[in-house]
Amino acid sequence: MSDQWVDVCAVDDIDEEDVLRFDHGQSTYAVYRSADDEFFATDGLCTHEKIHLADGLVMDHVIECPKHNGRFDYRSGKALGAPVCVNLKTYPVRVEAGRVYLGLGA
Repeated sequence: MSDQWVDVCAVDDIDEEDVLRFDHGQSTYAVYRSADDEFFATDGLCTHEKIHLADGLVMDHVIECPKHNGRFDYRSGKALGAPVCVNLKTYPVRVEAGRVYLGLGA
């Protein structure tokens, strides 16, 4: 389990099947809400050309990069084909009292 939990937003700030950009320190993250009301988080930049994934399209547990249409499964970070070939790093997420928290290592 992560040592540091960072408050990202209210649960209602992310629509179902959508993504929210979250900047913390020197890093950018993407926080997702699935159609079945689960929350996930990945690095916020595409591994192909460092474009913000929060500007992309979310559908069926997949985030599509807005620049070259690279696709990732946001639950696992797995790259799903060209032009992306490097997986995204994923992070733990928890929901407490209507707030979404991102787990970051100490």
